[in-house]
Parts: sequence; structure tokens; C-alpha cells
Amino acid sequence: MSKKIKKTFKIVVGVIVFLTLPSLLFFGFLFFKYNEDLPAGKQGKQADALATKMLKTLNYQAYKNTDYIEWTFKKRHHFNWDKKNNICDVFWRNNKVILNFNNLSKSKAYTNNIPQSGENATKLIKKATTLFNNDSFWLVAPFKVFDDGVERRLVKTETNGDALLVSYTSGGSTPGDSYLWIFDENGKPKAFKIWASILPIKGLEASWSDWKTTETGAELPTFHKLLVLGLELDDIRTFN
Repeated sequence: MSKKIKKTFKIVVGVIVFLTLPSLLFFGFLFFKYNEDLPAGKQGKQADALATKMLKTLNYQAYKNTDYIEWTFKKRHHFNWDKKNNICDVFWRNNKVILNFNNLSKSKAYTNNIPQSGENATKLIKKATTLFNNDSFWLVAPFKVFDDGVERRLVKTETNGDALLVSYTSGGSTPGDSYLWIFDENGKPKAFKIWASILPIKGLEASWSDWKTTETGAELPTFHKLLVLGLELDDIRTFN
């Protein structure tokens, strides 16, 4: 190997180490600081009672009676959700997808207002479904605690009192994920810890503290903080 090649090789290796080492050290710090095992909890009436109390603080009946919700997630994805008829218009970039949750085969996809078909339509519909599953969860997750395929457990914690462990055994884009809801003194959610397959660090905490009373009376969040990241939910409107 010539001296020039050796020098180039050393420079490339040095750049890689320079760029990756801080990232690895930072990840290691976060892992050892925040990573937690999934806590054990007890299923039964006490867990269900805690979940019911949470729903009451958020005016679940008003949410249940809400027919239509609009919102924007992180200023990137916009949703017009006809909750009553189980249809949602999803907008991102130059794409629009009309998701028909009663029959996904009837969903329609557009790019630059031009109807798409075949593989292009399939990809856009799949993408829109993933966006809806993720972005709507950050909006209405508390209201899903009694959905089919959901398990609820009461967890006794040292610092936050009674907490509610919610595990999704089916549905959505990532079945198997679990969330530990933490409450304020009134039983209203203030944060949850996340055990999700897409996150390498288990037990990260996200805030649920920036609530808005919507036009229909349902309480919905406008912002979440996850480590140094902010997840904004803007332009929230609800209709009966």
C-alpha cells in the first residue's frame, strides 16, 4: 500500500471515528440513564378503575360523541378524520390519501391532485395508514385503553404512586408495545413511559401535559416532550 493510500485511509478512519464516537457515547449515556425493564403489574378491577378515572378527567363521553377531528402533526402531516364514518383524509407533501378504515381497498390516493393507481396507490395508502396510526396515537392514546386487544395493569411506583401499564397485543402498526401512564393528583395523565419496538431505549418518558379543551369538550394534547424533542400537534379542531 502506497504512502498516499495509507494517508487517505487514516484520514477516512479518523473522520468515521470522529463522527461516530460521540454518537455512540451519547447513546450509551442515554441507555444507562433511561433504559428500564417493563414493570410488572396486576390486571383486574383496580387497573380498570384507574383507566376509567383517567378517561373521566379527559371527558371521554365528549370525545366519544365527537364526530370529526382535524389536526396537524409536527407541521408535516395534516389529518381530517371523520371519526363517525371511519374515514380520514391524510395530507403530506404533495400527497393526499382518503383512508376508508371500513374497507381499505376503497381508499383513494392522489399526488399533485392526480389520482394514483396500482403500486403507487398501494404505497401511498400504506404510508398514510402508518402516518395515521402513529400521529393519531399521540393525539388520542388515552381514549384507546379499553380497545380490543388492550391489556391494563396497575403498577405501584415509588415516585409516581399508582400508574397504569397499557399493552397493545394487536392492532395498529406496532402491536406488542406497552405504555406506563403517570398521573397528576387529579388522575389526569401527565406523562407516559414507552416500551416500543421502534425505540432501542426502553422506558423513555414523554410528557402529556399541554392539554386543550376542544370545541366538543374533549381534552386533547397540543405538545409532547420526549428527551430534547418536541412533538407539536397544531390546528386541532373538533365537531359533532
